[in-house]
Amino acid sequence: MPEMTVALALNDALHIALRDDPATVVLGEDVGKAGGVFRVTDGLQQRFGADRVVDTPVAESGIVGAAFGLAIAGLKPIAELQFMGFSYPGYDQVISHVGRIRNRSRSRFTAPMVIRMPYGGGIGAAEHHSESTEAMYAHTPGIKVVVPSRPYDAKGLLLAAIEDPDPVIVLEPIRAYRAIKEDVPAERFAVPIGEASVVREGSDLTMISYGAMMRDTLSAADYLEDDGVSVEVVDLRTLSPLDHETIVASAKSTGRVVVVVESPRTASLASEVAAIVGERALYSLLAPVERVTGHDIVVPLKRAERHHIPDAGRIVAAARRTLEA
Repeated sequence: MPEMTVALALNDALHIALRDDPATVVLGEDVGKAGGVFRVTDGLQQRFGADRVVDTPVAESGIVGAAFGLAIAGLKPIAELQFMGFSYPGYDQVISHVGRIRNRSRSRFTAPMVIRMPYGGGIGAAEHHSESTEAMYAHTPGIKVVVPSRPYDAKGLLLAAIEDPDPVIVLEPIRAYRAIKEDVPAERFAVPIGEASVVREGSDLTMISYGAMMRDTLSAADYLEDDGVSVEVVDLRTLSPLDHETIVASAKSTGRVVVVVESPRTASLASEVAAIVGERALYSLLAPVERVTGHDIVVPLKRAERHHIPDAGRIVAAARRTLEA
């Protein structure tokens, strides 16, 4: 199996989709000649042509709206928005049309489309280039939201999203694009949407996270393991629909839960996971659920960014509080 980064795994998935299905098209700002702002679409226009890998104007609402039109007409568009913070003009299309078409048409029409967007901070870009507002999309009915944290899942989730009959948002953690390498099958495969992954088994404490925060979460787990704490780590992988069964089963088995997200604290995915645990595993808990999150502020400039994004130290401190409760 070839060794890939997250960026290469996504590129490979796009190559396979374009190669195997002539109905697949890619569109977005700089996706063609430039190969995308993070080079995820590198080489695709040269291989498949400008009519299937389409450079668009700088108009996110237009990109999503065009993709929606292509989807209900029978194609399989994959739209790239350069950063999550640039996606908000296109969110009007998502909430007003993309997520509603199956319900609005009584399933006569569906929108088999994918919207890819990098998200999160950690590269010193600040503000619109570092947003982590995934809860907004997970809260929107009619769409699915997936977030890979490693190359294998990046390829498998993107291919599953492309084959899904309904719209899927694929959030790509910026910090993870080239930070992780692993062997990834060269052939087509899919990672099921809606299934979390228990990436590490343990008995004393459950840590739940996704995307770029998985690296910090696993680092915190390593630190605690060296201190004799058995830590179970769950990678959500899909934010909508959430895998309630895996979340609840892990919470019941350990009795202690720490949820780690990069986004602002209020109404975050951490809050939703904590609510699920409270509703379905309350009597198994030995301590209150801890949330480790970003702050309820605009992403700060580079020198303050490390105080905003959770790190292994903050995660370990939260774990200590649950263990000492």
